[in-house]
Amino acid sequence: MRVSAHPLRVTLPAVQRTAQGDWSAIEIVVVEVEVAGGWIGFGECLARRGSTAYAGFIETVLRPLLLGEDLLDRRRLWRRMRSVLTGRTGGMLVEAIAGVDIALWDLAGHSAGQSVAQLLGGMGRRTTPVYASSINWFDDAAVEREVASAVAAGFRSIKVKVGRPVGAAQHRVRLVRQLAGDAIELSADANWAYDLHDAIAVGRVMADCGYVWFEEPLRPEDRRGYRLLRDQLPIRLAAGESDYAAVDALELIEDRSVGLIQPDVARSGGITETWRIAELAQCFGVAYAPHVGWSGAICLAASLQLAAAAENCITAECMVFANPLREQMLKVPVGLTGQLVDGQMPVPDGPNLGIEVDRGFLAAHRVRE
Repeated sequence: MRVSAHPLRVTLPAVQRTAQGDWSAIEIVVVEVEVAGGWIGFGECLARRGSTAYAGFIETVLRPLLLGEDLLDRRRLWRRMRSVLTGRTGGMLVEAIAGVDIALWDLAGHSAGQSVAQLLGGMGRRTTPVYASSINWFDDAAVEREVASAVAAGFRSIKVKVGRPVGAAQHRVRLVRQLAGDAIELSADANWAYDLHDAIAVGRVMADCGYVWFEEPLRPEDRRGYRLLRDQLPIRLAAGESDYAAVDALELIEDRSVGLIQPDVARSGGITETWRIAELAQCFGVAYAPHVGWSGAICLAASLQLAAAAENCITAECMVFANPLREQMLKVPVGLTGQLVDGQMPVPDGPNLGIEVDRGFLAAHRVRE
C-alpha cells in the first residue's frame, strides 16, 4: 500500500472577497492511496494555509495507521485515525482525516464497482439542484455584473456575500433582489460578520426581501446566539461548514437552531463523518446542503455524491468564480457552471467518485517550499 499527500496552491484569476477579507490564492491537499492490483483512491482535505504541514502529517502520522489494515473498514479506520487526538475532535487532524477518508471511499467504489452514492444507499438521483456561490462583497457595479452572469448561466438560486457595515449589507440585500427579480431564490452568507443585534437587523431585511436562508451570521461557537437569532427571525438559518464532526453539529441540529446544515466534506472528517451529520439532520427534520467553498474538484465530486444519496439534501453549492483546482484537476471536469441543466447539476457518473485526476496538474501546482 502507498499513501501520498500532494500539497497544492493556486493563484486565483480574480480576487475573492468575503466579510473576512480578500483571498488571492488557495491551498488544499490531495491524498492518494494505492493498493495491490493498481487501484488508486483519491481524496482531498481543506488546508487553507500550510498545506505542506497537512501533507507531512498525513504521511508520517496517519499513513502508519493504515498499514496492514482492511481499507474497506472505513468506520473503524476513521476511529483509529481520530484516536491520535486525545482532546476534543476538530482542527487540522480531522481535516487531514477527511482527505484520507474520501480516498478510502473512492477505493471502496473501485472494489464494488459502484458509485459512492450507491455505496451510501442512494436515492437514485442523477442530478441535484445547485445554487450559484457567491456574489462577492464588492462594489455595486461588480455585484450587478456577477448577478447578471449567474442568471444568464441558468441558475435559479443565488447566494450573496454580506458584511459590515450593517447599512451596506441591508442595501446589498435589497439591491440583489432588485437585480435578480422575484423568480430567483436568494440567500446570504455573512461569514460570521455580526453580533446578535446586527444579525437581527440584517436578517429582517432579508426576510422582507424573500431570502430563503441566512448563512453563518454569527461566529460558529455562539450556539446560544443562534438559538436567540432563530427566535427573532422568520428566515431559515444555515451553518455547519465550520464544524468538524457530528458531535459539533448535533447541538445546532437537535434544537433546530438551524434549518439547513452545511458540512464541508473536506473538513468534516470526509464522507464517513459528513454522512453521519446528514443522517442526524434527517432524523431531526433539518435540511442538508453540502458546502464546497474554495475547494478542488475531488471535494466537489464527493459533495455531489453525498447530495445524490442524502434524503434531506435540498441543494448543493456551485462556485461560480474561476478556480484552477476545480476546473483543471480532472481529465473530465465535474460540477462546472457550463454543465448546469435547468438549475440542476449532473452527479459524476461511473464507479467510485466518478473522476480521473490529472497527474500533470498535481505536479505543476505542488507546493515545494
